[in-house]
Amino acid sequence: MNNAASAPVFSNLLGGLPKPPMLSTLLLRYRLSLAAVSSSPLTRSPLRVLAAAMSSSASSSSAPSGRKPNRLAAEHSPYLLQHAHNPVDWYPWGDEAFEKARAKDVPIFLSSMNSYILVLLLELRTFLSSFWGPEFFRRCHVMEVESFENEEVAKLLNDWFVSIKVDREERPDVDKVKEAWETKRDALERTGNLVIEQLKDALSTKASSQDVPNDLAVVSLDQCVEKLTNSYDPKFGGFGSAPKFPRPVEDYIMLYAFHKHMEAGKDSEAQNILKMVMHTLDCMARGGVHDHVGGGFHRYSVDECWHVPHFEKMLYDQGQIVNVYLDTFMITGDEYYSTVARDILDYLRRDMIGKEGEIFSAEDADSAEYEGAQRKKEGAFYVWTSKEIEDALGENAELFKNHYYVKSSGNCDLSRMSDPHNEFSGKNVLIERKPTSSMASKCGKPVDEYSQILGGCRQKLFDVRSKWPRPHLDDKVIVSWNGLAISAFARASQILKSGRTGTRFNFPPTEYLEIAEKAANFIKEKLYDASSKRLHHSYRNGPSKAPGFLDDYAFLINGLLDLYEFGGKIDWLLWAIQLQDELFLDKQGGGYFNTPGEDPSVLLRVKEDYDGAEPSGNSVAAINLIRLASIFDAEKSSGCKRNVEHLLAVFELRLRELSIALPLMCCAADMLYVPSRKQVIQIDPKNTKEMEFWENNNANIAQMARSSPPERPVVAHVCQDFKCSPPVVTPGALRQLLNKIVSAASPSA
Repeated sequence: MNNAASAPVFSNLLGGLPKPPMLSTLLLRYRLSLAAVSSSPLTRSPLRVLAAAMSSSASSSSAPSGRKPNRLAAEHSPYLLQHAHNPVDWYPWGDEAFEKARAKDVPIFLSSMNSYILVLLLELRTFLSSFWGPEFFRRCHVMEVESFENEEVAKLLNDWFVSIKVDREERPDVDKVKEAWETKRDALERTGNLVIEQLKDALSTKASSQDVPNDLAVVSLDQCVEKLTNSYDPKFGGFGSAPKFPRPVEDYIMLYAFHKHMEAGKDSEAQNILKMVMHTLDCMARGGVHDHVGGGFHRYSVDECWHVPHFEKMLYDQGQIVNVYLDTFMITGDEYYSTVARDILDYLRRDMIGKEGEIFSAEDADSAEYEGAQRKKEGAFYVWTSKEIEDALGENAELFKNHYYVKSSGNCDLSRMSDPHNEFSGKNVLIERKPTSSMASKCGKPVDEYSQILGGCRQKLFDVRSKWPRPHLDDKVIVSWNGLAISAFARASQILKSGRTGTRFNFPPTEYLEIAEKAANFIKEKLYDASSKRLHHSYRNGPSKAPGFLDDYAFLINGLLDLYEFGGKIDWLLWAIQLQDELFLDKQGGGYFNTPGEDPSVLLRVKEDYDGAEPSGNSVAAINLIRLASIFDAEKSSGCKRNVEHLLAVFELRLRELSIALPLMCCAADMLYVPSRKQVIQIDPKNTKEMEFWENNNANIAQMARSSPPERPVVAHVCQDFKCSPPVVTPGALRQLLNKIVSAASPSA
């Protein structure tokens, strides 16, 4: 994101104020608000979320019964103290809030008696009034009782922002924006129009050329891997410091680099990279960020050791994390990684899938500690007292407590960041501090027996926990997130097919493909208009009015390609190709916009490139095109590659200067110039629809299918650069041929 265009405006408005971080991001992230409108429980009155930022007068607030005070309780200002019992996690103005915003990589939400944000938003009133309508400004009088006292609003603010409350009488320097609006309104409005134009230019980046320099792929990939290596935490794994997010795209590029080094004969470099990924995945899986009792991963860890999490569970995390563990399992053959993948998939299968196969979005972090409790608490469903474990496990309680670092005083003491406000005093977040093998040895038990005891204990705790009040289930169905989960289930259906099974797993891997297909069918039936070939963004009691965004199309196409490759039905490939149209494509400037561009009220069409907790739609779209290029004939393949080259040209500067922000796009850049290493296509010559597809898209493959020996039930051709080997009919011959092709491709990798 280029902030240069908006910098003069902010400096003129703020004068010598210490500029809070991420402030410009608040103005640029219009899509965040769109997501709130389309997917939040607040849809019935979505403007409350933004109107909360406009609250222009104080109102009295008594402390709700049992509600824990926030940070403002330590302040002296009567105005700030009025908000000390809001559910909003308020910060006073100061470095603590700014550092938190930097660490979480979220915008600042700032509120004062006359809101600081008000002027910055109003100077963009042309944009805002057209996007949210006049009602936005009519609701600027919304008071605390409807905004900051509202639990749903508070949750959105706490999840997406760092919220600061300012008393203008204590900080008149901050409140001077109000004076600017009253005395320089015309100038601010003119500036606002200029900002809109500058934002349009900055956020709809165009390529000056469709050609990509030959060194871009190597430079960006190597630089990204180097930066991640330099930020690696050798003690606790992960890249960077607390708070630690599972950012699967970081592991993706490291595993991609591992394969490249192996193909180039650089075994030492490859093994160093693999060790970093394995240690990271080991620490994540053993940490409290992993739900050891019920499966799945929480949103992130507040500390550096993956211990105390923010307990929310998001679907987009689960699907991506599964694929990382699957990839690592395929490389290492270590059943531990397949076990973690199954653990996540079983959680989704059990708790997150609807009757028609739809996969839900998230589970909240908060829940009631007991039935009838007046308020919810963070992590209440997931934390344990020592006595609760003793009562549930009996004679095995001590073994379990030692393994998961359970203490009578509570175990959230591994880092000063784990529980700074003593919210979990006397509570335990299960964490494995040492490997199972070493703990089994310490107990004098064989590993299998020890593991079986632990498994039985976890099942007992699961049964106990099942009777507790559950966190709220967000049962929206979001297309993009379902696409990520479809990919994970489809790949797991084959990768885990021959793995070890046992009573630990609720569902056999043979069900995974069916789950993926049912989720894809739900989207096709409920959220896809076949006549217009358009997607809706989400579904809850019916499709949302919001159209599908780039992420919805790109992530779903990726999932459908995996569903085809791992399930074999040509219908999924056909649908993926239908979805891969030019709805979001900037034909002149290159790359993909996030929105279709058909709604005149949306003035800014953004081209996102950041591969964060979710990969960017542009990165995934580039990889989708490369995958499709390997299927099509030469002419269609060239068209796909040209679009990828144009896309990469748009983001060339970012790839060179800030590659660590685009790890998946770095992989796409390299994939474009590396010949396809392996491609095995299974075709049934008797399937009319399948043969028709290949006739239309790759006549050479259709011809090979027709000419296969009829007496052989299965034959294989291995192709590279549109040149194919003679058919082979045994698994051994195919394996030998694939190894030969890979070896021949290595020097150019």
